[in-house]
Parts: sequence; C-alpha cells; structure tokens
Amino acid sequence: MKKIFLQISLFLAGTSLYAQAPANYYSTATGDKYELKNQLYNIIKGHTDLGYGGLWTLYSKNDSNNGYLDKYYEKDNTILDIYSENPTAKDPYNFTKVTDQCGTYKIEGDCYNREHLIPQSVFSESKPMVSDPLHIWPTDGKVNGLRSNFPHGVVNNPTTTSKNGSKLGPNANSGYSAGYSGIVFEPIDEFKGDIARAYFYFATRYQENGIQGWSYAMFNGTKDKVFTDTFLKILMTWHLQDPVSQRETDINDLVYKYQGNRNPFVDHPEYAQKVWNVTLATDDFVYQKRDDVKVYNKTTRSVVVKLENNQKSIHKISVFNLNGQLVNEVQNSTHQKEVTVDFKTPGVYIIKVVGPEMEINRKVVIK
Repeated sequence: MKKIFLQISLFLAGTSLYAQAPANYYSTATGDKYELKNQLYNIIKGHTDLGYGGLWTLYSKNDSNNGYLDKYYEKDNTILDIYSENPTAKDPYNFTKVTDQCGTYKIEGDCYNREHLIPQSVFSESKPMVSDPLHIWPTDGKVNGLRSNFPHGVVNNPTTTSKNGSKLGPNANSGYSAGYSGIVFEPIDEFKGDIARAYFYFATRYQENGIQGWSYAMFNGTKDKVFTDTFLKILMTWHLQDPVSQRETDINDLVYKYQGNRNPFVDHPEYAQKVWNVTLATDDFVYQKRDDVKVYNKTTRSVVVKLENNQKSIHKISVFNLNGQLVNEVQNSTHQKEVTVDFKTPGVYIIKVVGPEMEINRKVVIK
C-alpha cells in the first residue's frame, strides 16, 4: 500500500507555552538543523553538578514544582515512578520519598532507585552525565534492573512485563521501529514522549563530551545526529504522539532552579523536528487503545470528546500541532461528560485528555 508521508512543517512560531524559561534564555537559538543543536548546547552546557547523592535530595524536595513526586495521578506526593505508575487505576504500589530509597530489592515495590535513561555503562559512569537529573529519574529498583542497559524500543511479544505494563523483549522491527531486532525496553504510553525528550536533551547537552565514541545500540557514532535511523524514528514518533506533560514542565523548572540548565525540547518541542528533520509516515501514528473516551466530529472545525467511563472525569483537553506545540487548551471545570474542542485551521493535531488517573492522547484530522 502506498504510504503518505508527513513532512512536519513549522507553522507556529514565537514564545513557548510550556515551562517558565527566563526571558531571552533561547535568544541565540536562531539556526536550523545541527547549527541549532550547537546553539542549544552552548545555552545548556556548564550546569552545576549536584552529585550522584544530590539526586536523592532533589527527588525529595518540598517544592511546588517537584515533578518527581506524584501531583498528577493519585496526587499523594509519593514518588512518581514511570515503571509502576498506573494512569488508569490504582498503582500496584507506592514509594514514600526518602524512606523507600534502595537498598536492596528482590521484587517490585521493594524500593526506588535512580534510573539512567541512557545507561551509565554507555559513558563509563563519567561526570556530569552520571548525575544529571534531566535524564535520571526515580524508578522501581526491580524494574530498573530488568531494563538493565537495554535500549528503549517497541515490544510486541514481551518476555517480561512489569505491573504497570512496561515491557521487555525483542524490538518489533516493523512499522516505525523497523531496522532493529535486539532486546529493548518499552515504557507505557504516558511516558514515551517524556523519555524521547530526555534523549534529545542528552544528545544535545553531551555532544562535546565524546558521545561519538560511546557504544550504545541507539547511537550511530556521530556527535551531530547521535541516533541511528531506527531509534531516531522511534523517539520522534514518541515525541509527537505523547506531547509535553505538566510533569515535564515541573521537572524542567525544578532542575533549572537547582542545577541551572533546562531541557530545550520541553520548553520548545518544535526544536526536535528543526534539529533532526525526520519524515514520518501516517501509519507511524499508533495511539493508545483506551475505551475511556471517544472522539467524533461535530462540525468541520470541531470535535466532541465524550467520556465513556463514569468513574472518571475530564479536567482539561490540550491540543498540540505536529511540532509538539500547544495551540489550544479547553478547561472543563464543571466536569462535563462531553467537551467540544474547536480548531481554527485544517491540519493533523494531537489532543491530550487529562483527568484524575487519566491521560489519553488521540490524533485528530481537521480537513
């Protein structure tokens, strides 16, 4: 079957609508492709290294924008672990900050430790990569160990599945993950975009730290592109399918406060496409299969989001373009079961439907 390709274009410009970067923080980010990546590197390099032990302190900060704590699902201020968080129901277990730090573990739920999204072995545990919280997040010790140093990818036939649905197994090697058949680890949908943007940050922040010499299945041996074609396509697809969340903006603000640098791809999601210029096919867009909401056209310029699960409620619907930029937001303070979302122009959009224990993304085509 003939594929229709989406060459993602920049049709929004101006100030980011995400985390609170200082005025003029990105004023020198004016280029395109790897020139832009170099400019971003010069903006975010030279941060304050909090040290490996400092990660524990950062995770437990009593700070209003501490995105390492659960203020988004159960809202109970326990550790927000991407490998145990269940956005659709009660978590299988929770971790109390500080009290439940690893230590040793035998089973899921024993304790949380520090998960390097880019494994420590890739950069020989060198500083400052080994203690950079923009790619090191608190996660369940057992699942962290299960993930080991495997790359992140797409798993159809898992050999192991965590209690929240994270999977380990052979990469699907088809669709947008075609080109790699080794073992990979796949997180749940809610955190795929978060992980992709952490990789983009790492590839930019450490491009002058010898990244072209580091051996990792996801890397291609260059300091500019950094990623192989397969893994770049996986990351870009995740980046677009799962737009920036409040958790990410909070982490970005928190880390900037203590470490002094930011993830540009959270502040400006459109930078990812400007740097790497990836072309995706329309059938690369695979979305969460959930029955909680249904989306249908109301007019040629509007859709209705209908909540099918009476145990839940819609609090907010965010609309993103295919650069990952927020273009509209509909608040639902009265918690109506049907919410109308209007669009000004034709295009392909991602809508993020958010409520307690619910975050669902859908693709919407406006003709």
